Amino acid sequence: MNQPNIGFWKNQFADFTTIVVANGEVPDSELSLSILNDKRRIVCCDGALQKLLSINIIPDVVVGDGDSMGIPPVETCHDIPYYPDKSEEYNDLQKALKYCTAKGYDNILLMGCGGLREDHFIANLSILVMYSENKRIRMLTEHGDFGVINRVGEIPSYPGMQVSVFPSHSKQRFWFTGLKYPVHDRSFKWLWEGSLNEALGDTFMVEASDDEPFVVYRALGR
Repeated sequence: MNQPNIGFWKNQFADFTTIVVANGEVPDSELSLSILNDKRRIVCCDGALQKLLSINIIPDVVVGDGDSMGIPPVETCHDIPYYPDKSEEYNDLQKALKYCTAKGYDNILLMGCGGLREDHFIANLSILVMYSENKRIRMLTEHGDFGVINRVGEIPSYPGMQVSVFPSHSKQRFWFTGLKYPVHDRSFKWLWEGSLNEALGDTFMVEASDDEPFVVYRALGR
């Protein structure tokens, strides 16, 4: 995939010290591989283990119920520590984030969360928002970056960057500046109404009328 501005994007994630990899699309773009090879802590959902090994990435730990690790079993694979979680209440991404919470890990970058089942991806976005209440956390897919903001954020960009904003609820009002299509004191009844915008410069500002979290998406390619 053509991903311009690799330097810009690497800088966006430079201080995220823990990576959680879910069992979605293999993170094998130039940007993803650069981040995964950057000597950070990698927590792997068990279903993603074989995907990481296929791109020569050995995680620091594998978390999950063990049902989808494939062959060989994790206990015999590169001596990777395995932390089982048989809970049926949580999906694999939540289990990995519960492990991170127990270990006191913060500054977490989620990868491998999109690209396959859309229902899983929507659920993973909800998990991103939920865990953002107590952690600094972002989600990087092979196509873009999802961040959670409360009230107001000045967000790094470059001219031509494609941007979408997704509200928390239909009564949340917004102000956009620094985008091609500015918004002033407007609410969005439907999620699509804040999507498909474009950055004009090095930053843009999004402000909401309340402290409920909202999601900002920045596409990787121009």
